[in-house]
Amino acid sequence: MEKANKILIVDDEEDTLEFLSYNLTKQGFEVKTALNGRDAFQLLSHFIPDLIVLDYMMPEMDGRTFLQKVKSFQAFKQIKIAVLTAKTDDLTHTDLLDLGADDFITKPIKPNVLISRINMLLRRELAKNEIEDQKIIQLDQLTIDPITFTINFNKIDVDLPRKEFQLLYLLAGKPGRVFNRAEILNKVWGEDILVGERTIDVHIRKIREKLKGINIKTIKGIGYKLEF
Repeated sequence: MEKANKILIVDDEEDTLEFLSYNLTKQGFEVKTALNGRDAFQLLSHFIPDLIVLDYMMPEMDGRTFLQKVKSFQAFKQIKIAVLTAKTDDLTHTDLLDLGADDFITKPIKPNVLISRINMLLRRELAKNEIEDQKIIQLDQLTIDPITFTINFNKIDVDLPRKEFQLLYLLAGKPGRVFNRAEILNKVWGEDILVGERTIDVHIRKIREKLKGINIKTIKGIGYKLEF
């Protein structure tokens, strides 16, 4: 019998928790709920979900703080997180993506849309090892291991969040090749997620800051390439 995917729902409205829990349980998911980020984080000590459905605005510990805290722990970095929000501005979305959010679900929530987004994210998790068939990349002083999600650059171990890792892996997989923005968005974020092109710029900037001396070239009006 196939093991059910685990979902943690975090929202400060009990009616919303009951509504979402009912619909997801009916679809065969194993569901647990929490009314705020603080309680949700405590749950992670004994319940590691495949995906967290996270409300943005909450008391005790809001969605942004919870997301930031979860992604700061290596053991939790592979958990998918979909943020429930009524906010549609690029700055909020870019900020949350930069912290490690995987998707956004707009309120008010429609059960069929929620289930569709969750299934899409979980399928992407199953397919995440499509990253060049899990091949370790070795380029001069850069080593990237997609199995352990580890990076060593100039003999220093560097820890990158998921999206930054995937972006660097994409560029390093074909050094010297120019990847245009549409291609990067599709391969790293997926064509089902609507994010602005500025998101790429933010992630490239973060990679450059963390890997001092990495030669990621900006090709004006087109995209980026990694040179060695």
